Amino acid sequence: MIPAQILDQITDKCTEGLALALACDEDGAIMELQWCNSAFTRITGYGFDEIVGQRGTILIGSSMDQGDHLIIIEKLMNWEHFSVKVRNNRRNGEQYWQKMSWVPLSDAQTGNRWWLCSLVELEDQPRETARRRPYPAVEPDQGQFAVFAEKIKRLEKENARLHELAKIVAKESNEDALTGLSNRRHFEIELKSWISDLKQGGRDFAVFYIDLDRFKSVNDTLGHDAGDRLLISVAGMLRRLTDGRDLVARLGGDEFVVLRPLGDSALNISGLADAIVQEMHAPFAFEGKSTFCSASVGVAIANARMEIPEQVVADADIALYHAKSQGKGRWSFFTEEMHAEAIATKRLVSDLLVACEKREFVPHFQPLIDAATGRIASAEVLVRWAHPRLGLLPPSAFLETAASMGILKRIDEITFAALPDILASFDRAGVELPRLSINISAGRLADPTFIHDIKSSGMDPQRLTIEILESVYLERIGDVVQWTLGELRALGVTIALDDFGTGHASVQGLLKIKPAVLKIDRQFIQPIVEDETARALVASIIGIGKSLGMSIVAEGVETEHHAQFASAMGCDYLQGFHFGKPMCSDDLQQRLAETAGAFWHPGAEHAGLERIQRFS
Repeated sequence: MIPAQILDQITDKCTEGLALALACDEDGAIMELQWCNSAFTRITGYGFDEIVGQRGTILIGSSMDQGDHLIIIEKLMNWEHFSVKVRNNRRNGEQYWQKMSWVPLSDAQTGNRWWLCSLVELEDQPRETARRRPYPAVEPDQGQFAVFAEKIKRLEKENARLHELAKIVAKESNEDALTGLSNRRHFEIELKSWISDLKQGGRDFAVFYIDLDRFKSVNDTLGHDAGDRLLISVAGMLRRLTDGRDLVARLGGDEFVVLRPLGDSALNISGLADAIVQEMHAPFAFEGKSTFCSASVGVAIANARMEIPEQVVADADIALYHAKSQGKGRWSFFTEEMHAEAIATKRLVSDLLVACEKREFVPHFQPLIDAATGRIASAEVLVRWAHPRLGLLPPSAFLETAASMGILKRIDEITFAALPDILASFDRAGVELPRLSINISAGRLADPTFIHDIKSSGMDPQRLTIEILESVYLERIGDVVQWTLGELRALGVTIALDDFGTGHASVQGLLKIKPAVLKIDRQFIQPIVEDETARALVASIIGIGKSLGMSIVAEGVETEHHAQFASAMGCDYLQGFHFGKPMCSDDLQQRLAETAGAFWHPGAEHAGLERIQRFS
């Protein structure tokens, strides 16, 4: 029987053929088909009973190119999520072109691994395949193919063995295999020797911790060969800038370190740091293409007065982090203030992990007002950290660190889990709160379990708005996120685009996301009372949103003038400190009870009304 949590991941709205196969843990290419939908049987020509219980090889027809077949086998073996466009056969031998996609699934309860196979029939031969050089029609020799596949497996195993052997040999030597510099092992041995000498009255020395700022970009755009060439070039540069007294090492990846004895002048140290940074500002060329890859450097001094000289490398690393946080492509010298900041950050990291375990994150709510009636239309959920020692902390105190730790998803989950009970408490008290809106991180949108969490939360999706930060979403848009948005709309959840204008604002982006609500960022709303240019810009944004059928929210409404202007210009909803700062659920419930939900009384009599009418 297929577990419910597996079926929950499959939408029944897909028009393509779908099949589920239970896979072997040791080899993803070994599987047994367990289920398929009617579209799958229609495309392949096999009946349901003919498919269930069969090996995955039933999906490989005699017309499929052997190269395509090997690609599929390799990717299945490695549990990759992939799609291929191939020529295949139906059960009756008829040839057709199809897009075949494979998605790995897992059952957390049993540990079983599954494949979701998707088939889409293509009307025409794919263009890239049509350009292939035609091969003569030869009846495939299945025995020869099996021998060939077995040879490939043996070669892959031998290659992996040789790769591991090379790593062992490199580890046991003192030299980095790529650059010829000292490797991490040799550096650690030499560092102990330098510190031992320091403790016995030897000279102070400096540690330069060097990290390339855009190395991943070089690998991604020019390829790994270019990345290796760049590392070799950096190693040559470091050799040229240092001398026999210094130790130059590559710690791994794009990280390098230099040990240099302290001279009579600080210029001996600052000069080297500055030279490294300046040299890395020059463009890097590879096979006729050029790119830039700056370097950041952290510098720290080891001296006999230090209680723990071994801390010097960590100090240099802290200085490196500071250099990167100040804009990269520069160097920083370690200070005690950096040390204190690093300790505070470590404490914050530790406290955040405990906060997740103890669920110390609590939702606060800021009202969103209907511009036509002045009554509450929704409340935006804003997370706060109820720190046991420091009190209630705003997002600015912890979200950046939480993002670097990768725990934003966990904070989202904790916050969201509290909402159904809060809404229920308002309903029991007879206090009207029509809906809640909550910002969702890009990682949470890309998490397939997000839809399941909403369905199982008990919260009415019709009373939920999901707000997406434009600057974050447009960078992360993909098939999974598009699927999530489609599922949210199908549930009845409203999609809003938050902080519009602060990221990659474009009509194309709006068409891609298709939000029902467009929230204009506060930096555009705040100047509209006095600035005609700001009003013209806001009017343009409102016009675009209205033309696409969207409701418009004005954020940053802090005065009565703001409220009147935004309302007269066509904003449907208003949000800002003029109607209330973020408050806990009890305070919001009390205020709604006292005001019967009315936060504002839009009136015609207003000191600036003539200006509003003239503008509108």
